[in-house]
Amino acid sequence: MTREFARLRQLDRLTGAGGSHELRELSLPGGGVDRVVRGAPSTLLDLLAATESFAGLEYIRYRGEAYTFGDVLDQTSRLARALARLGVRRGDRVAVCMRNLPEWPAALFAPMALGAISVSLNGWWSADEIADGLQNCGASVLIADRDRLARVEEDLPGLGVRAIGVRCPELRSGRVVPWGDALAASRSGPLPHPPVGPDDNCMMLYTSGSTGGPKGAVSTHRNVVHALMAWEIENRAQAALQGLPVVNEPFDAQQRMLVTIPFFHVTACHVCMLTGLRYGRRLTLMRKWDPSHAVDLIDGERITHFISVPTVTGDLVREAASLRRDLPSLLYVGGGGSHRPVSQVAAIAETFRNALPSTGWGMTETNAIGTQIAGSDYLRVPTSSGRRSVLMDMRIARPEDGAELSRGETGEVWVRGTPVVRRYWNRPGANRRAFRDGWFRTGDLAFEDGEGFVHFVDRIKDIVIRGGENISCLRVEDALHRCQGVAEAVALGIPDDRLGEELAAVVVPRPGADVSGPSLRDALGERVARFEVPAHILVSQAPLPRIATGKFDKRRIRGFALAEIREQG
Repeated sequence: MTREFARLRQLDRLTGAGGSHELRELSLPGGGVDRVVRGAPSTLLDLLAATESFAGLEYIRYRGEAYTFGDVLDQTSRLARALARLGVRRGDRVAVCMRNLPEWPAALFAPMALGAISVSLNGWWSADEIADGLQNCGASVLIADRDRLARVEEDLPGLGVRAIGVRCPELRSGRVVPWGDALAASRSGPLPHPPVGPDDNCMMLYTSGSTGGPKGAVSTHRNVVHALMAWEIENRAQAALQGLPVVNEPFDAQQRMLVTIPFFHVTACHVCMLTGLRYGRRLTLMRKWDPSHAVDLIDGERITHFISVPTVTGDLVREAASLRRDLPSLLYVGGGGSHRPVSQVAAIAETFRNALPSTGWGMTETNAIGTQIAGSDYLRVPTSSGRRSVLMDMRIARPEDGAELSRGETGEVWVRGTPVVRRYWNRPGANRRAFRDGWFRTGDLAFEDGEGFVHFVDRIKDIVIRGGENISCLRVEDALHRCQGVAEAVALGIPDDRLGEELAAVVVPRPGADVSGPSLRDALGERVARFEVPAHILVSQAPLPRIATGKFDKRRIRGFALAEIREQG
């Protein structure tokens, strides 16, 4: 029996008639059907209300502070009443913009309790970008911490926005109410619960903007809940295939997660915050990424789950290896957001005593779900991002007309299904380009191999066409990561009068490593085709800039590379 067939049998046991996650078909108003889980929570408010059964357990730790699930439920109830006093009504938008703080879950859920939409704004945005986001979504209230609020406080009157200030009690004005005052003026009690249904909009997350301007992806309760269900189904199937026990969380054991990704990013919001609610997990929030401190936190707090972008998980692996700390409590080291170098996959299993490497592919528009892979499968096929989710249809399509391609052929990934958003907020042009006949065009290029594993080749916009030859930046970056002494690597296209585009790369060496452009070009010649060797390899001693999600900021890196190449003549 092939592993693919064995997995399908496990999925059928889980999702077939009488299974724990039995699927049924739901007819869509505009035609077509979605697959939904019978017995899944109807809304995210139901997910939150279910935490009453373990209200006394600790949910969040932050710099010596501790909050239980009951504390968060109480905060949410009080904050919802405070928002109602500020005039928030059903369908309104309430924006949240702050660093990872214990107030985040209540800030996310309180607007939903009024039938409003929670809008997560990028905490790394400039003052103008935050103001643009508030204007784009039409927010009536902003919940923000001191740093973010200081950037836009003067703009609030012109935008018609009231604010609740988090951890800045000194900011009291006609438009800013301190968080503590807002909660203190509200009585505790059951959540306000207007007639909210699974198809009501509840959340808006802005895309990273790594290949264009940020867009607000609007999710319904059903979209987000079924992204959580999709992970649950896949994790149970994988556990059965690999002979791993399924822990009855949190009653048999409370698992613990270290969170380093910003909550305004879909991975941290869904995979960390919301799965933490679903399973009763404890979250430890790091204020700032520090690999040495992370090793101590994981050991000291017996952390079981760590999920972050590959640059951060790579830092953790190198730090733990250098300190000879095998972190026995750690069970999973997950990834996402960008491609993980193949060498790092094996290093996770080699460095940590009990941890399994895992990753997946997803987008803001798919509520972070799409493909998943873990454990022995990932170690055997480390270039893959996993097999497609049972709750989504996926097509590897010819970009020009959407025709489905055969296994092994590279095309654009098109998806549809219950977790996929239906539109962007106030972006009709982007909607026309991205959504077609019920399918969402991801802009990612991939192929599916004979075992059903999906291999992502690159973003369509990150393919460099050099003299008619297509070059995948991801492939070149993988090869650079396998070169001795390379800690970080980015490949990108730059203009060229003769070839149209030329390939360049920027690398950051590991501490103490002797790395040069010529030596790396020689090493790459043994790993990639001749036309895939970058014409320019620049070495940077400073870390490369990233956007808020942890992905490299290729626009800034390209500007640096062009300036350096011109200077070199």
